[in-house]
Amino acid sequence: MTPVIELHDVSVVHRSRTGTLFRPNLVHANRNIDFHLNRGEVVGVVGESGCGKSTLARVVVGLQKPTSGEVFFRGQPMTGRGKQRTELGKAISVVFQDPSTSLNPRMTVRDQLLEPLAVHHVGRGPEREKRVRDLIGLVGLPQSALEVLPRQISGGQRQRVAIARALALAPDIIIADEPTSALDVSVRAQVLNLLLDLKKELGLGLMFISHDINTVRYVSDRICVMLAGEIVEEKPTEELFTNASHDYTRTLLAATPSLL
Repeated sequence: MTPVIELHDVSVVHRSRTGTLFRPNLVHANRNIDFHLNRGEVVGVVGESGCGKSTLARVVVGLQKPTSGEVFFRGQPMTGRGKQRTELGKAISVVFQDPSTSLNPRMTVRDQLLEPLAVHHVGRGPEREKRVRDLIGLVGLPQSALEVLPRQISGGQRQRVAIARALALAPDIIIADEPTSALDVSVRAQVLNLLLDLKKELGLGLMFISHDINTVRYVSDRICVMLAGEIVEEKPTEELFTNASHDYTRTLLAATPSLL
């Protein structure tokens, strides 16, 4: 199976605002990353804040150009231009930490879900309306939710709307960047279970990013542990928990477990 996304020896280096004009300090956000993601699998990416998880996600979706290394989309070098850019936008969707940042407060849920279909010229009026109704049902919300504004529903319901919007173009994979950390504990398990159900039902690939290794364990088939911009360990989930080989991984596992 050809991975949807594949990274070979990818590094991302930023210039910091410290240092001098001729000798600026450099920040290695990602170092020598090898990574791949297929349809139908959940890959967890875990590490402390500032370790390079979000930079890796930006590389995967084509928003960050690597300083070195290669990125492949469906087996072809990623250029991020022309037809490939359009295909990439349909194939990979993102669910953010706070749904308030991805939803327009002045648009009804219906309009939020119609927008990506209109932008990518998918279907026509009746087809789009049916797709929107199907999407809202797929994420477990009633049809009446289509008529409300984001502020009129709960945080968990807003995240479900954000997930529905991410599914609008029938993507191959979803990048979920800390999708439950802004939610109440009682709602987190519901959203995680929803993502797992969608993975099984639709054959989605999922890149699940979190600082909480226990949450990552709950959803992931395979886990990548990041430290200082590097993937320091990568193993199937249960093998990682029973036979961790890196000191940092063992430190994460020894930390006080959190509720979902």
